[in-house]
Amino acid sequence: MASEKDASLPTRNSSQFLDPDEKAIVDLQLDVPKVKVGYFSLYRYANKKEIIIIVFSAIAAIVAGAVLPLMTLVFGNFAGSFSNFYSDTSALAHFKHQIKTFTLYFVYLGITSFFSVYFSIVGFSYTGERMTQKIRELYLAAIFRQNIAFFDFLGSGEITTRITADMNLVQDGLSQKVALVITGCATFVSALIVGFVRSWRLSLVMLSATVAILMTMAIFGTRMRKNQTQAVDAFATAGTLAEEVISSARNVNAFGTQKRLEKKHDSFLVIASGFDFKAKAFLGIMIACMMTILNLQFGLAFWQGSRFIHSHELTVSQLLTVTMSMMIAGISIGHILPHIGAFGLAAAAAAKIFNTIERKSPIDPESDSGVKPDKVTGKIEFKNINLVYPSRPDTRILDDFSLLIPAGKMTAIVGASGSGKSTLFGLIERFYLPLAGEVLLDGINISALNLRWLRRNISLVSQEPVLFSTTIYESIAHGLVGTEYENEREDVKTSLIEKAAKIANAYDFITCLPQKFNSRVGERGSLLSGGQKQRIAIARAIVSDPKILLLDEATASLDTKSESAVQKALDQASKGRTTIVIAHRLSTIMNADNIVVMSSGKIVEQGTHHQLLDQKTVYYTLVQAQELMSKVILPGEKGVEGETSGDFSADDEKRNALHLIQSTTSTKHTGTPVKTEKKNYTTWQMVKFAWSLNKSEHRIMIFGFVFATLSGFAYPVQSIFFGNAINALTFPHSSTGEHPINFWSLMFLMLGLSSLIFHACQGTALGFASARLVRRAREQAFQSILRQDMSFFDQDQVTSGSLASFLSIEANRLAGMSGATLAAILNSCATIVGSLAIGISFGWKLALVCASTMPILLACGYWRFRVLSEMEARMKRTTDAATFACEAASSIRTVASLTLEKNLRDEYHVQLDAQAFDNLRYSTFSAILYAFSQSVAMFAIALSFWYGGTLISKQEYTLVQFFICYAAVINGSQSAGAIFSFAPDMGEAKSAAQLLMSLLHRVPLIDSWSTEGHQVERVDGKIELKDVRFTYPARPDQKVLRGVSLTALPGQFIALVGASGSGKSTVMALLERFYDPTSGTILVDDLEIPKYNLQNYRSHMALVSQETTLYTGTIRENILTDKEDASEEAIVQACKDANIYEFIMSLPDGFNTLVGAKGSLLSGGQRQRLAIARALLRDPKILLLDEATSSLDSASEAAVQAALDKAAKGRTTIAIAHRLSTTQHADCLYVFDNGRVVERGRHDELMARKGVYWELGRLQELGV
Repeated sequence: MASEKDASLPTRNSSQFLDPDEKAIVDLQLDVPKVKVGYFSLYRYANKKEIIIIVFSAIAAIVAGAVLPLMTLVFGNFAGSFSNFYSDTSALAHFKHQIKTFTLYFVYLGITSFFSVYFSIVGFSYTGERMTQKIRELYLAAIFRQNIAFFDFLGSGEITTRITADMNLVQDGLSQKVALVITGCATFVSALIVGFVRSWRLSLVMLSATVAILMTMAIFGTRMRKNQTQAVDAFATAGTLAEEVISSARNVNAFGTQKRLEKKHDSFLVIASGFDFKAKAFLGIMIACMMTILNLQFGLAFWQGSRFIHSHELTVSQLLTVTMSMMIAGISIGHILPHIGAFGLAAAAAAKIFNTIERKSPIDPESDSGVKPDKVTGKIEFKNINLVYPSRPDTRILDDFSLLIPAGKMTAIVGASGSGKSTLFGLIERFYLPLAGEVLLDGINISALNLRWLRRNISLVSQEPVLFSTTIYESIAHGLVGTEYENEREDVKTSLIEKAAKIANAYDFITCLPQKFNSRVGERGSLLSGGQKQRIAIARAIVSDPKILLLDEATASLDTKSESAVQKALDQASKGRTTIVIAHRLSTIMNADNIVVMSSGKIVEQGTHHQLLDQKTVYYTLVQAQELMSKVILPGEKGVEGETSGDFSADDEKRNALHLIQSTTSTKHTGTPVKTEKKNYTTWQMVKFAWSLNKSEHRIMIFGFVFATLSGFAYPVQSIFFGNAINALTFPHSSTGEHPINFWSLMFLMLGLSSLIFHACQGTALGFASARLVRRAREQAFQSILRQDMSFFDQDQVTSGSLASFLSIEANRLAGMSGATLAAILNSCATIVGSLAIGISFGWKLALVCASTMPILLACGYWRFRVLSEMEARMKRTTDAATFACEAASSIRTVASLTLEKNLRDEYHVQLDAQAFDNLRYSTFSAILYAFSQSVAMFAIALSFWYGGTLISKQEYTLVQFFICYAAVINGSQSAGAIFSFAPDMGEAKSAAQLLMSLLHRVPLIDSWSTEGHQVERVDGKIELKDVRFTYPARPDQKVLRGVSLTALPGQFIALVGASGSGKSTVMALLERFYDPTSGTILVDDLEIPKYNLQNYRSHMALVSQETTLYTGTIRENILTDKEDASEEAIVQACKDANIYEFIMSLPDGFNTLVGAKGSLLSGGQRQRLAIARALLRDPKILLLDEATSSLDSASEAAVQAALDKAAKGRTTIAIAHRLSTTQHADCLYVFDNGRVVERGRHDELMARKGVYWELGRLQELGV
């Protein structure tokens, strides 16, 4: 299959303003190769050992497939001995001897079947697991190898879908089903060989059916695969959105956007479901056509065979052998067909994966090419740089930009948000290719340097630092990767890490944690406050003593006291190395050797702090905006009501670690860990659950089940026609009704037409229901996830990656309880019942004896089902590996900057190895049971021949009775085994149903779905906290808030200030009712907030948090949130108030401009201003600002702050800020320290006291 350019990349913006050379550079960074991916392309990464195992497993599968056709030779001879016995009853002894001999042949064939089936299943399970593991690793390695522009459109949720759901499809197409299909194909081919050897003329006539089958597969198979590919793409898009939404659960809850995001998510699922249904419908019609052709084939065989017999070109014995072999060939195709779809799905899924694996990155960190100088001095020079982001080629970021950065000096870059400051770091790190110009390091063009060597000589601390889900020790140690210290002794590394932590002012808070340096940081550092994360990131950057240090707002998330200490450390660490600083807080760059002021991608002025102040131009204006010259008024009190003593709390943000996904209840938070109860559901409960999800499709499902049952009865009816046709040939006029052979041939024609209707209706109806089931399961699971309270998302085990993976995989697996799988089971059950009924009615003795083997077959299948269910339950490492890969891929800039590619690949390899070991152990055991269930079928045939021959020898049974019972029981036994060939699907479905039911039945303590509680049209905005105490459930020994009391009257502007980790953000979380306090009360308009209806309560407030959240989509979609009915005038005004309107209008597509995954196509300041516009559009009575202007430059901050001051009128505003310039006009400031309020009052009053607040203000004074 030839796949086009990766469909996951949206159409790029017009690049009409670029010349051909520039356009070629842009395309180079985004283009994806056209890789042809057919099924056999999946084996391109198999090594020699795996190829040998595949060959031997294929041979075993071929042997297993040849067993049944070889049985027809024995059958033909047996039939010949029957004829001889009827013509000469005196040859009884010889006949009995033949019965024993042929029975032994069947036993030998059964033993051969057991070992060949076992080795084929185990072999392909092993190679499928190993090859899939290799492809998973190659895909993650390819992701690490790509240039950053490639990710500007590619969401981490899509990567999760590829590495989980899509890779599972690939594995499905490489494992057990390969053995089953090869066995089926071998059966088919062997049967044809036997047929041609016995009578090539008759076999050639019957072969016409094979041509018809192949044409049917070509026509409908192509359409099926096309729709499967489109369904995979649409599901991946939904997965990307889900990952973004889940990773921003606080923002979703705060703005009440669950319904809108659920609707958007469902719109993607509707598209995917449509394609999924079409694929299943084409599969159903294809199977219907094939089953019709097989019945027509039998009718043709008997009709034409009778003519060969009359012309003496064929004996009855030969006809029976050929007919039986062709019958088995037909059955084998029926067994192959349900598994054929897996190969189409595997190829469709692999197309996207291989496109990325085969893509050659224009900026490849894994390449060994390039110069590796022995020494680095650190002189950096930008020469005539022109740059656009490939995702926005019409917006020029840098325009003929030139700058010299001397070695060993500190250079500061300042300017408005979006002026191109952070872009310079991207060029130094070689994240993007310039359209023109060059970047030189020590006089060498960086494009000529080895990329890994370049990045290992540079340390970057970004504006929004990313920490991986590991310990603090390992997080800092990531900075040593690729250096001479990476493999040093542990004591040496520990010394370096502790030293770096002290320099970064992180050592004290780390040592106060229970596990100290071994404390886990959570996904993306979620278990730490913003300031703590930043300090860990700084420690990680300086631990390797880099030659070049890049600081992009490195102290933006720190409180004033920490910032001052860290800034001194950074000033000290900067000596002797080239340091480039991007900063909005000008107090942090006063000592820089050169300050560069940028605007619109150009330099407007540069010089030292004092030189630029003397010029009194742009920089002077920026400094004035941040000046904090305050007048001393009156001294005041330092003690504050509600202050209590307590243990030191180093954390502002802390999380619990509970296994809540399996829980159904949560106890009220009391400061101790929440106890949860895991509930197990019976198989029947889970089937009812899957059935309930298809409630709207019940009628069409019943319609499908009726036709599945009717199609199942076709096999027993066929045995009647088969037995009578044989008898009509051997003894004319002795068949049922004394009908001639032409009559029974016509009956096969009628049965074929009936099968066409039955199978087509069954496949279409149940395919529709199955597609709807998957869609509804994903939809409801997504809704339930968004329903959960923050304690659910705070778990270390529950990450955005694991939940996105959960949605992607488990909902698809639930299809094992619907659609094709249930239809096949129902079909097989109908065959068993029909076969027994017909067998008993025509010859109850033989039928009952043969039926005695069915309980054994069912028992084998049942235990295999149990084993696979247990395997699903124990495969937790699959989720762990997927989460790990998702986290790494979503933090690609950090991975690239730290050159962690190899380390993360090695860790991923270890996790996949552990997963593979567990999977293979259980699949080996299940293969034994499956092989036994298959070989028992052969023993059943041996029993039927032995006992049937005995009955014939006693002349108790006629030939027609034997053949009808034989054919019925053979088909019945095969169908009993076929039921449990779907055990993998059922096992996966049971595990998926268990997880989905646990999630859907989990009612959170703070329930956003609840309709209870007081609802009001408006609130006045009075807020009061009375002696509020709070600890996070996972850390009951660490008190976050200790008796906090504060009051905000309607319309007041209240500011919360204090050190990072002192409890400020926790107050915001409690006001939003993300959590309930351990003790004390929170009142709004004199009513306790738990008594309000949660959604109604949150609708009266808006939150602008420190880490901005945007979603894949347009600027307009991100501003609207839950205000879809907002007027254009209101949107424009909100954007103007947030100082973002002019920027939006400067973009070619305006409000319809795509923001990229998580807003990646915008700068930090631009994202923050969009978030402020989103909050203002809501027109809240209570406005919560958690470092709302932290990502803005001074000019933007002043404008936005003025807008916020204006917007605050008439509403209650509570703001957290480290920059005191943004809070000095507050009606009241509350100063926090270690979870307590230690000072409160107005700015002038607190400055006059010369206490904690005065110290913070003094540290920020610029002294202009």
